[in-house]
Parts: sequence; C-alpha cells; structure tokens
Amino acid sequence: MTFDERRFFKAVRPGLFGGRLTTAQVAGMAALAAGWRELGDGDDPRRLAYCLATAFHETGGRMQPVRETFAGSDTVAVARLDRAYAAGLLPQVRRPYWRPDAEGKSWFGRGLVQITHRRNYERLSEATGIDLVGDPGRAMMLDAAVKILVVGMRDGLFSGVKLADVFDRTGADWTGARRIVNGRDRAALVAGYGRAFLAALD
Repeated sequence: MTFDERRFFKAVRPGLFGGRLTTAQVAGMAALAAGWRELGDGDDPRRLAYCLATAFHETGGRMQPVRETFAGSDTVAVARLDRAYAAGLLPQVRRPYWRPDAEGKSWFGRGLVQITHRRNYERLSEATGIDLVGDPGRAMMLDAAVKILVVGMRDGLFSGVKLADVFDRTGADWTGARRIVNGRDRAALVAGYGRAFLAALD
C-alpha cells in the first residue's frame, strides 16, 4: 500500500485534529502506518483506516500510547480508577482489575488500544513476542503499542472479531467494526473517524 505522508497529514489536519498536528501525533500515525505495512494482512486501506480510527479514539486524539484515564503515572491511574469505582461509575466492573497484584503489577488499560486484565496481557504477549507480563509498562512504548494494536486487530485477539471479518471483498461494516475492540461502545463515532482516515489515505 502506498502512503504519501505529506498528503495524508495535510488531509487529516483540518477535520480530525482541529487544524493543528503535534510532532507526537505525526510520529504516532507514521509509526502505525509503518507497522501496518509490516504486519497488516494486505493492502486494504479500510483496515489501516480503522486501526488509525481506533488509536485516535482510544488515545483521545493523542496518537501516542496512554494509560487508562489518561493518567501520567501508574499510581495516578490506579487512584483515579479506585475513585471512579467507589463512586459507582464503573458498574460493569465486578473486580477491580487495576489494583496491584502480589507482584506489584497493575493490569489496567495501556497502549494505543486499551488492553486490560492479566489474561489479555498474556495473550498479546504470546502473539507479539513482547514480554508484557514481565513488564506491562512496555505497552506504553510506541513500537510495542503499534504491534499490539495491529496484530490484535488483525487476528481478532481482543474479542474474536478481526478486521477481515468486517472489511472484505463484499463490503465494509464500519459500525460493526467496533466489535473488534469494544462491543458497540461509541461505534458510530469511531466509524466516522474511520471514514475520515480512509478519505485521507485515498
């Protein structure tokens, strides 16, 4: 897949990024595009566009790996999640997965796509060859985060649904693509991001 970075960044700047791009945002998108060229499952630009859209949504537009709650440190992330849980703002959570375990490791969301719970760190560690179990903080490194996102979405490791299930020769299910990562949460919103990224890639 050809990727004209200059044209792409010019196209995404006004609509998705409010007219300005930071060095970090540019670096994140360039790394993700390079990761897709290396690890993706073909030349379908819709699949890359949806990877970019997912990263855009999950990172609040930062296009760099983030911690859950956008905290600046693990300690702050745990404290924020504890407060939200105590306030009843996380009704879907039965057990606080973010609290440090016996080894002092916390399994809250990290990366360009939020992987949570030890079992998911283990699954992505095995699939990518990155030791996320020994050091879950590695998901905060851009190269690792790119590999996690691309391989995870390519192979359906987050939910069992993969990119090829929703973007194939017969069509594109932009809204249903959200099931790759997070059910139907903000599905229409992320679909809109995906279409905008596709227009920039085209």
